[in-house]
Amino acid sequence: MKRTRLILIFCALAAVLLLVSCRTAPIYNINDAAIPQAAQGPMTMQQVQNAIVKAGTGLGWNMRVIKPGLIEATLNIRAHQAVVDITYDQQDYSINYKSSINLKYNGTKIHSNYNGWIQNLSQAINNNLAVIQ
Repeated sequence: MKRTRLILIFCALAAVLLLVSCRTAPIYNINDAAIPQAAQGPMTMQQVQNAIVKAGTGLGWNMRVIKPGLIEATLNIRAHQAVVDITYDQQDYSINYKSSINLKYNGTKIHSNYNGWIQNLSQAINNNLAVIQ
């Protein structure tokens, strides 16, 4: 009786671990998110860049300006890493997957936590852009 119960508990734990470890979802990119226009006119490229860098840095992303209009952002959490390219101009910005480590990326799907990180980053960018107005 005890042995059967132990086997059932072991099988249940194995099933839970399998389900938790397989949480993947289609990769989420942000494409052409509109940048609000300030009352005094369009924001400068520097203002947009500063808002994006401040947003990412505030969430723990390492923000590296490659050139005006392109920022590479890296997030390291424990043994996981996500790298995205953020392209922007005075009208809109995009956040696109570049690479990852230990996030189960298979070409179309990735660990579902990644999508939450991207949504949080986009929300922080939007909040920082709104403050400029």
